[in-house]
Amino acid sequence: MTEQELIKKCVKGNRAAQEALYQKHAPVLYGICLKYSRNRTEAEDNLHDSFMTIYEKIHQYKSKGSFEGWLKRITVNTVLQKYRKKEPLKLLSDVPDQSEELEGIEDSDISLALLLKYIQELPQKYRLTFNMYVLDGYSHKEISEALGTSEGTSKSNLSRARMILQEKILKKKQIA
Repeated sequence: MTEQELIKKCVKGNRAAQEALYQKHAPVLYGICLKYSRNRTEAEDNLHDSFMTIYEKIHQYKSKGSFEGWLKRITVNTVLQKYRKKEPLKLLSDVPDQSEELEGIEDSDISLALLLKYIQELPQKYRLTFNMYVLDGYSHKEISEALGTSEGTSKSNLSRARMILQEKILKKKQIA
């Protein structure tokens, strides 16, 4: 079955097509959910919510651009919307301006699993901003619009996230 046929069947509510869509795209979308979540259980909940939104809105996909890109965007937006409802994202005034690079960790031998763990441990507002900017390539303007904050808040939260990650990584390097 082609992707277009699968989409058409999903639009009609065909459960087998929805299951096929899930099986095909869940691993990639779960990876996105894992980046934005504190743990695997929360990521699974976010994946479930994302697929519910995908099934509900699949009729809006107009076959322009990548379908997987559309799925990813729905997933990120679903997760962000969930977090916006939980806790308002506020500017931290005590964060000094930092450079865009993490200093001292460029040559780090930290594993991806450990880095993901550190990212998941970040406070929500920092984790969301860090993931959107660094991992997903959003601009500060796009982040501020998605999270309902100012661009300055986005920059501040990114700076603080990087500082926290840098501290954790450097501490790990000292122990090793």
